[in-house]
Amino acid sequence: MSKIWFITGASRGLGAEIARAVLASGDRVAATGRDAEALAAAYAEYGSRVLPIGLDVTDPAQAEHAVQLAVGRYGSIDVLVNNAGYGQLGAFEENDAGQARRQFDTNVFGTFHVTRAVLPVMRRQRSGHILNVSSIGGLLGFRGCALYCATKFAIEGFSESLALEVRPFGIHVTVVEPGFFRTDFLDGRSVSYGALQLDDYAKWSGQTRADYEGYSHRQPGDPARLGRALVRLAAEPEPPLHYLAGSDALEMAQSALQRRSQEIERWRALSLSTDIAAEPAAA
Repeated sequence: MSKIWFITGASRGLGAEIARAVLASGDRVAATGRDAEALAAAYAEYGSRVLPIGLDVTDPAQAEHAVQLAVGRYGSIDVLVNNAGYGQLGAFEENDAGQARRQFDTNVFGTFHVTRAVLPVMRRQRSGHILNVSSIGGLLGFRGCALYCATKFAIEGFSESLALEVRPFGIHVTVVEPGFFRTDFLDGRSVSYGALQLDDYAKWSGQTRADYEGYSHRQPGDPARLGRALVRLAAEPEPPLHYLAGSDALEMAQSALQRRSQEIERWRALSLSTDIAAEPAAA
């Protein structure tokens, strides 16, 4: 039996490749993005199997309306892919408060708005699967990515807690943690840099930006393969809570876990010393 997918940020990049993989599998898609006309043109060949919907995820009313349109057309939503987002890069101090707010409004609150709109549908069905697109930057920090990583760490915590709350209703949650994929994520139309310039950061900030720009369209991850992987995960009766995508993500995550384990052991005595009945920690 075919599934109904609701995908945010489906106009290009990972979202578009996920949608194409879903359609190739025989499922149907409510494809959302800021530009409804561009979506309609991009998916015209699929006819009624795709419902293009204009959606700015930062607007909760638009999220509610988009979900109503999808359910009105297809009758259900079986899989939600919270993919919409962008990267606000640069040193933390070089990003102003407005840039920080916009980053969270899209990457975090946008995910909240859409999830809040979809959950009543899935609860009525007593089934569903939510795929929240995080990043390897949701597991470890990167220089020049403080704001972006902060939003992805937030998605990790949200996904883990949400999974516990909705499992009794037959709803699964998977947080997707991609490494670097060959999309336009590092291009000027997808990524934004801090509006402020500070002399103390000038040298490494410039080098970091040059490194990212030089890596654009040279990333190892294949977006089409990721799309097919998510189709497979959606078919699993017991999907994982975490899914690392890409050899680079796998390697970085394993290294980060090893460093964390070593740090825990190094400071174990001091950690134990804070219990009420604990012995004082050795000097």
